[in-house]
Amino acid sequence: MANFNFHGIIPAIAVPFNDDFSVDEPELRRYARWLARQPGIVALMTNGHTGEVFSLTARERAGVTRVVADAVKDICPVISSVVCEGINEAVEHAAMAKEAGARALDIMPPHHWLRFGFRSEHCIDYFTAIGKASGLPLVVHVYPAWTRASFPSALLAELARLPYVQAFKIGTREMNKYARDLKAIREADPAKALLTCHDEYLLASMVQGVDGALVGFASLIPGLIHDLLQAVADGDLRKAMQVQSLIDPLKDAVYGAGEPTGEAHGRMKAAMARAGILRSATVRPPTQAPSRSELDAIDAALRHAGLQQRDAA
Repeated sequence: MANFNFHGIIPAIAVPFNDDFSVDEPELRRYARWLARQPGIVALMTNGHTGEVFSLTARERAGVTRVVADAVKDICPVISSVVCEGINEAVEHAAMAKEAGARALDIMPPHHWLRFGFRSEHCIDYFTAIGKASGLPLVVHVYPAWTRASFPSALLAELARLPYVQAFKIGTREMNKYARDLKAIREADPAKALLTCHDEYLLASMVQGVDGALVGFASLIPGLIHDLLQAVADGDLRKAMQVQSLIDPLKDAVYGAGEPTGEAHGRMKAAMARAGILRSATVRPPTQAPSRSELDAIDAALRHAGLQQRDAA
């Protein structure tokens, strides 16, 4: 299995759309190259929630990965998320992603697990089948503790022992369990990378001892997240708190008091357009564009962070 460096910042990349909701491939290519060159970026991830994956067909998901992987082939590798309902479909999507240029796969829980739950052996079988078929390093996408697709700490340890699993994208969002999860994975295999995906409270999750961040928020503020991760790594809490104070108004404007959602991704894309990072803030239905009051909050947060209309060429 090929080596892959998961230690650093991995943005879950947003996807620009044309006015007719088709993927704007030239803009995606330009944006991917700009993002990949930002400090601390070790990879890009396609087909995450930030990339509005549930609005994309299987063919489009592979197409997005192909465009991004080709655009950044001389800069960094690409991870593609696999979002499927069964093993056969997941193996098929994994093969499409690999053919499109993905060098690792982020595996989300099948969404029927959210409704009906699952057994631990279901999860092990799912990851094992994808790992064996693809031969690519796998990232375990850990869902919030309050969902029925949450993985118990003992299961995370079991997943950490699989040779196919190389990293964990941890979005537990309940700090006691988050600490237990990190400890269980570290004890099972300390070589496996631990990545926070807590966009809405980055500092609190980073100081628990992680190796990086795999977050959609890095599509908008890669520089601030890099500065925050570096300050935490240096043990400079004062600097970390200063950086987090720049992030907080944007976090509130994008995510509000909750977790990342479709509408939050719409607000983040609006922020990206207003900061000059993307040409357009178009989102695919049913996600809706922000209201006037939400845009005002975004503008104020961008001014606070000094991020208005920067050059993303």
